[in-house]
Amino acid sequence: MSLLIKDATIINERRSYTGSVLIVNERIVEIYISDAKLPDVDEIVDASGKWLIPGAIDGHVHFREPGALHKGSMATESAAAVAGGVTSYMDMPNNDPPCCSIPLLEDKYQRAAACSYANYAFYLGANDDNIEEIKKIDPTRVPGVKLFMGASTGNMLVDNEEALARIFMESPVLIATHCEDEETIQKNLSKAKGMFGNHVTPEWHPLIRSRKACIMSTQKAIELAMNYNSRLHILHLTTKEEVALLATIKKTTHRITGEICVPHLYFSDMDYYKYGNLIKCNPAIKSIEDRDALRGALLQGVVQVVGSDHAPHTLEEKYRPYLYAPSGIPLIQYALPVMFTMAKEGLFTPEEVVDWMCHGPAFNYGVAERGFIKPGYYADLVLLDPERCLDSDTLLYMCGWSPLLCKDLSVGVSHTFVNGRLAYSADKGICNQRYGQPLQFKCSYE
Repeated sequence: MSLLIKDATIINERRSYTGSVLIVNERIVEIYISDAKLPDVDEIVDASGKWLIPGAIDGHVHFREPGALHKGSMATESAAAVAGGVTSYMDMPNNDPPCCSIPLLEDKYQRAAACSYANYAFYLGANDDNIEEIKKIDPTRVPGVKLFMGASTGNMLVDNEEALARIFMESPVLIATHCEDEETIQKNLSKAKGMFGNHVTPEWHPLIRSRKACIMSTQKAIELAMNYNSRLHILHLTTKEEVALLATIKKTTHRITGEICVPHLYFSDMDYYKYGNLIKCNPAIKSIEDRDALRGALLQGVVQVVGSDHAPHTLEEKYRPYLYAPSGIPLIQYALPVMFTMAKEGLFTPEEVVDWMCHGPAFNYGVAERGFIKPGYYADLVLLDPERCLDSDTLLYMCGWSPLLCKDLSVGVSHTFVNGRLAYSADKGICNQRYGQPLQFKCSYE
């Protein structure tokens, strides 16, 4: 099977140019510049006026399977992923039961093999006593260990000092941390309840899950990583102080990196008055000053990875009073269009967005042969329409809602190809075939 994506504006490796891409079976075979002689093929996709980018790699999703299928499944959420231009994802372990053993990890891989529209990988979760399971991880199949240094959805908090030391000392793979200091959070929560009882409102979320809680925990994670020469990846940074810490530490080591998630780049604490619990997530969305610092960290190269932190809940759950509403925002279908809409508004360039959502995750995690438009690489490719959002008002998430609407976006996904096959088009929707494959990793962690 040969396919030619013809006359696209190719955005790849900080360049934009007109060209065509030849795909044979699963792989990119050749890239043709502008008026080069093109080969005869089985199928041609006319990409005139559209942007062709590598498929986005989302290193931070919560697909809710197993244990919470009323919120999302691997099938529904991976369908939403490809509709949003995400061709590969890495799913977190805070399931029911928590994915903290190799047999539970293998169960998730088997589930995905049967139903995933996008390529997939799964983190193993850390707890206070599973270091022997962590040591069994195959680094070529598993992106990392997820370590909750603050309690969040699923309550997988690890706060035992000996357990933390062993994880940082002995993990054979990247340690991806959720950094919030639990003692600080509980003190802030008690203060808010003392003032308002059970009537605490969403505007208090960034005060309860405060900047201090994030900074303290991030400092601790960095200290542990420096002590044990660990490969540390700090998830969803939210404060100007944390990115300043990372900027300083990058001068001495490349083994500590960070991620910023789309909600923290798009929203600020002023938006709680409009959206309430719909943008309640952990760590909390913070001030405009913090949001601007996060954007600056990307532009300055301090952080090179953007994820979605896709975390679906039902609307009925989110409309509960603040103290009883779960944290998390469903966003994977809109994450890429949001970032490209911000680029059209002049906040970033399209080339930078591709860097942060395609190249950066591939490099950070050592994803093999994906994340770039290169001959020999898997043909995970996305065509974007830069003139209008082609996503329909019907979201493919199981939960069926988003704090964003199509009218908020000005760039949409036209086609998504996974391993050389059409997985989604704006005209036809999701294709019935599931082409996702397990990701492979080639990290040396040196």
